[in-house]
Amino acid sequence: MLSHAEITTLLISVGLLLGLARILAEVARRVGQPSVVGEILAGVLLGPTVLGTIWPEGKEALFPSTGGLPAARSALTTLSVTLFLLVAGMELDLTKILKRRRAAVLVSLGGITVPFALGWLPAYLAPQWMGAGEGITPTLFALFVGTAMAISALPVIAKILMDLHLFKTELGATIIAAAVIDDLCGWVIFGVILALMGTQAGHAASAASASAGTQPAVWLSALLVVGFAAGMLTIGRWLINGVLPWVQAHTAWPGGVLGFALVGCVLCAAFTEWIGVHAIFGAFFFGVALGDSRHLRTSTRTTIDQFVSFIFAPLFFASIGLRVNFATNFDLLLVVVVLVIACVGKFTGCATAGRLAGLPRKESLAIAAGMNARGAMEIILGLLALEAGLISDRLFVALVVMALVTSMAAGTMMQRFLGRSKSVRFVDYASGKTFVAPVPGRTRVDAVADMGRIAAEAGKVDVQMAVDAALAREQVLHSGVGHGVAVPHARVAGLSQAVVAIGLSPEGIAWGSRDGRAVRVIVFLLTPEQDARLHLDLLASIATTLRDPATVDLAATAKTWTEFLAAIKTSGAENSSR
Repeated sequence: MLSHAEITTLLISVGLLLGLARILAEVARRVGQPSVVGEILAGVLLGPTVLGTIWPEGKEALFPSTGGLPAARSALTTLSVTLFLLVAGMELDLTKILKRRRAAVLVSLGGITVPFALGWLPAYLAPQWMGAGEGITPTLFALFVGTAMAISALPVIAKILMDLHLFKTELGATIIAAAVIDDLCGWVIFGVILALMGTQAGHAASAASASAGTQPAVWLSALLVVGFAAGMLTIGRWLINGVLPWVQAHTAWPGGVLGFALVGCVLCAAFTEWIGVHAIFGAFFFGVALGDSRHLRTSTRTTIDQFVSFIFAPLFFASIGLRVNFATNFDLLLVVVVLVIACVGKFTGCATAGRLAGLPRKESLAIAAGMNARGAMEIILGLLALEAGLISDRLFVALVVMALVTSMAAGTMMQRFLGRSKSVRFVDYASGKTFVAPVPGRTRVDAVADMGRIAAEAGKVDVQMAVDAALAREQVLHSGVGHGVAVPHARVAGLSQAVVAIGLSPEGIAWGSRDGRAVRVIVFLLTPEQDARLHLDLLASIATTLRDPATVDLAATAKTWTEFLAAIKTSGAENSSR
């Protein structure tokens, strides 16, 4: 039992870790990177790598390595990663495999076999140099390295496709379906590997408590892993789909469904932990079965995702930095070898398979780039292997670096192969200096003149020229787009980059909109004369973000630029992802 002082230390350390993880995750998102990059960095800063080097006593006081606190933190992180795998499983869409089965199966096979073979060979021939754990046979170690090279990260891939507006295209469906197959095969293989390790398979707590009389035999554990996965994807899906309507009809909503999801998750996790593999396997496959049900509402799915992704997931990924000193265990040659094997294997396998499936060269390369993202899944895989004694700290660090590098590069490479530009958001071209609440003008002409002056001054172009250009457009066609929004705009010469000025009028301004509503939100758009594409992209972004009347009504009440941003984000206009 923890003492009063230990409980205090635990709460302080968890609050500090979670707070810094969330802050750095937001910073990572701002620069276009996955949240997991910032979350891991938080642990690196507070762990032995940075804080432990600069102030060892402070690190030990906050995150002691002895006593009851390490076990408490381990329990918390185990629960966190278990819930995160529930969410990851819910994101899988098994129907996509059936719709795009030929191309998806070929791409998946290429994306599994080639990197698996490239990873297996050096790991089998030089296990100690590659970072095998003490006492691990070359065959078992090579199986893990091959699996680690082959697995993808579905959440990161899905986020990249959404950002590039490819998620609902045929290309996006092919990538998602192939990633589904990759993840399912990869986790089943890894589950079998852990089962084959016997008592080494679990983390320290389960290994210490297991006994010959309470844990299944090794061969039975391996069989149960495959059987459990097959059962959850067939009978389990059918049972959950049948039970969900009863839960929704006879329990409080959404609490009843949330309770059902979490109870099912932890019970399945407990079962896979008991059979000799990690608890996350049970949570993952329960998530797949739950997410596949047509009765699971989108709002419930979103609630579970947000609850886990912004509380438990940051704790888990930040805790990774507390486990290993990334500076002392960084082996540059090993990192390069792992990165080259992973990228070459995935690119070669997926791109070749895409061409064999009859896809164009550019699409095949884009699929290969998307499938190369490893993200959180690779990091979890490496951490479980580290806890099981399967790999050394050196290889774990190399896998984490590889996961982060491939995740950060995937989106950029897909854009380059497809000739696409990054998604444009109009708020990125506005700021507190170009935000006005309320707008001084009380008429349409005066409001356009006010907002045009602010935009022109920010863009350092002639004010009268910008205002006249916008008013000339107004004479041809009113810029009121409906439900209280107007978008006066102009393209002017001499402007180096686009400027967006946002003005609010709580009382409303008569604008002549088709729906007759007074305008409360004015978005003045000023773009370079030569960049018609950016102009259209910004107009599309404004229309998408402010298409919901409820969003407009909430945004119109903002007093500051920060309140305006908060209004359009909390209304569901923007989403984040791992």
